Amino acid sequence: MDAKEASATDLKRPREEDDAAAAAASMETENGDQTKEPACFSSVIPGWFSEMSPMWPGEAHSLKVEKVLFQGKSDYQDVIVFQSATYGKVLVLDGVIQLTERDECAYQEMITHLPLCSIPNPKKVLVIGGGDGGVLREVARHASVEQIDMCEIDKMVVDVSKQFFPNVAIGFEDPRVNLVIGDGVAFLKNAAEGSYDAVIVDSSDPIGPAKELFEKPFFQSVARALRPGGVVCTQAESLWLHMDIIEDIVSNCREIFKGSVNYAWTSVPTYPRHVSLPFNIHGVIGFMLCSTEGPDVDFKNPVNPIDDSSSKSDAPLKFYNAEIHSAAFCLPSFAMKVIESKAN
Repeated sequence: MDAKEASATDLKRPREEDDAAAAAASMETENGDQTKEPACFSSVIPGWFSEMSPMWPGEAHSLKVEKVLFQGKSDYQDVIVFQSATYGKVLVLDGVIQLTERDECAYQEMITHLPLCSIPNPKKVLVIGGGDGGVLREVARHASVEQIDMCEIDKMVVDVSKQFFPNVAIGFEDPRVNLVIGDGVAFLKNAAEGSYDAVIVDSSDPIGPAKELFEKPFFQSVARALRPGGVVCTQAESLWLHMDIIEDIVSNCREIFKGSVNYAWTSVPTYPRHVSLPFNIHGVIGFMLCSTEGPDVDFKNPVNPIDDSSSKSDAPLKFYNAEIHSAAFCLPSFAMKVIESKAN
């Protein structure tokens, strides 16, 4: 893989009085090559990454860039890795932060252990998305798991993660993992009925290649692939910014999944955020947890606890524990009102 590298100081600031120069903003690599500056790099402050998206209009989050480690374009999206001043290495897809070395544990551990600790002895697990390998790393902690299937659409994400995030991508090394590069929607349609104990959908936002993973036919395929009493956990956006999306997800899930349907959330500083000026930035991301008809699943009270003594991994858990598991389902009043209104 040919990774294009650049120092943060090589990010050129467009001159405000020269629109043509701004349009031609460029980035100089260590080899002296000129490449077009990625749209996600701020044109106002040189050497800073600014995350801007239609998913959170009117807001931006910036990180100081020490060095651009990789910049490429796959068949599906723009892929960038840079070394930040405060969050370690950062993976960005289509201008949106997917993980940082500093806070990835909060997301990876919660999206994995919230479902897997809610059912006894999960044996067969499917991961859709999650090309960085972090969810695989966490699923592999569970000794009862015998098979981990994973379908990721973008091979570049897998390759880049193995190169630049080895402590995250270590999950690919587990012998129980069967990796398929392909469309997760098609993979689920072809899965045998009732074949999985748990499905974890580690998707990016519902724009671009991940859009179908938020739609009703996809959830129907998930329910079909789960055994009775099986569970699914999917990334479900920020309750501060995306209650309209969450409302739709809850409605679809209550219609499709005849067991439990719950919304949980956690704090990830570099994920979609609510800003409390002047200083506090609180990153919030949510999860939709559902079970199929069958044995009761009480997501709020884990029945399959995991800790460092029971984990198959030598690396300790950094974020998840039984107390934070239960606390994740405590919702602010405005979100509870919307979600509970979909119960009927």
